Amino acid sequence: MQTIDVAAAESLLAFWRDAGVEACYLDAAVDRTHVELPAPRKAVLKATASVAAAPNAADCVAEARHVAQAATTLEALMAAAASFDGCGLKQQGARRAVVGGGPADADLLVIGAAPGLEEDDSGDIFAGKAGRLLDAMLGAAGLKDRTYRMNAVFWRPPGDRPAAPEEQAACLPFVERALELLKPRAVLLLGAAPARSVLKSAETVMALRGDWREWRLGEGNVSAPVRVTLNPVFLLKQGQAKKQAWADVLAVAAMLDDIE
Repeated sequence: MQTIDVAAAESLLAFWRDAGVEACYLDAAVDRTHVELPAPRKAVLKATASVAAAPNAADCVAEARHVAQAATTLEALMAAAASFDGCGLKQQGARRAVVGGGPADADLLVIGAAPGLEEDDSGDIFAGKAGRLLDAMLGAAGLKDRTYRMNAVFWRPPGDRPAAPEEQAACLPFVERALELLKPRAVLLLGAAPARSVLKSAETVMALRGDWREWRLGEGNVSAPVRVTLNPVFLLKQGQAKKQAWADVLAVAAMLDDIE
């Protein structure tokens, strides 16, 4: 057994200490640059387990068009739209889909922007004060029982913000299919959001209203005359604008009467 020179060992250790050496060499090399990260906590794993990349917008539109074209009745179309998962609004806090409804032989298709709080709570299309105002106007013009109602997007946006272009695009194939199945004699668009979606127009409501436009689908020979008017929600805030909206409703009624 080899005898250790204690004094020499202490002197060597003191030298290493003064030189800044903090560890001795081991039998195997050690990578001191590698940092071992702690394992993820269970809460983090659980919170991120369901996170997935946002779906491609073009793929969502293509899938919506496929699903919508498969519907052969308005009832089936409304059910297909409500169960469709391609619109991001469905995962952003909305309680239910509010798509549309009305008589299958309606002369008029009315398209609003999106469900609000009352619609999200009840599931009824055009509910609340704005909806009652619209019903009163349609009833006074003799159109209430001749109207099919629909939204441009089917889930309430968070905070009632305007729907994003990709959210409108994901719902539009169902709205276009409604036009094909219903074949209305006229369409009334309530505000800028449905006007942008249906007419692909960036003009303001005031620039669009007052004239007849045409909504023609790219495939087939389906079209309808379109009138743009002010959103009833806006009318509740700006009562002086009701006169203009009433003129638009009367113009629709007069046009439908002339067709008959």
